Amino acid sequence: MCGAELTSLPEGVQRVAAVLQSHEHPHAPVMLEDAARTAQQAANALGVALGQIAKSIIFRRLSDDAAVLVITSGDRRVDQKKVEALVGPLGRADAAFVKARTGFSIGGVAPIAHAELVVTLMDEDLFRFDDIWAAAGHPHAVFQLTPNQLCLMTGVTESAVVEFPLVNMPPGARKVLSDRSASVQAAGKSSMSPCVSVCRMEETLDICLGCLRTRDELRAWSTMDEAAKFAVWTSIDKRLQARLV
Repeated sequence: MCGAELTSLPEGVQRVAAVLQSHEHPHAPVMLEDAARTAQQAANALGVALGQIAKSIIFRRLSDDAAVLVITSGDRRVDQKKVEALVGPLGRADAAFVKARTGFSIGGVAPIAHAELVVTLMDEDLFRFDDIWAAAGHPHAVFQLTPNQLCLMTGVTESAVVEFPLVNMPPGARKVLSDRSASVQAAGKSSMSPCVSVCRMEETLDICLGCLRTRDELRAWSTMDEAAKFAVWTSIDKRLQARLV
């Protein structure tokens, strides 16, 4: 991209493009016909999976009023408690705060080229994909890169900062499994099967959306002794506590 092409772009996109050039990045920002203010809109416009959209969420750190940027996959939701465990207590960042700290408006916040130094975290789930897309400083602008390239540009390594992604767990199965798990934990032993007759695997985590057992746990269940079954129930209980509701 030459200088003349840069000057035809919105100011925020120019800043992103300049940073990309400084890293000799092979992909320049792309201007979409329609706005992509949400991860779903961006995924639809690009024809990619929702998880391939690297969305940028801004928080306000209470201790020093610093901006905290959390970069996650579009199909994940930030777990604020996990983020706070890494950076300290957080508050809501309104539109004025986001604009002042990043130089970008909500709906077009890029993971790079910020107006001020921000604290940045990047979720490890982005590494599910070879290629991802991020906002490029404007609601109509995006750019392509890999998770490794994003790590290099932001200077951070990946962390676990999202909620357990079982958004499709049937509510009825959740209630039955929760009741059984509570009974098993109270008794201190495995007295029943986790199966709730909902046999559907969440492909990313390879976990059944009915009983929250992994494929390996399902295969081995019939040959497990009581101690091993109770250990599985303990894992199920932890997954229930961490689930996305």
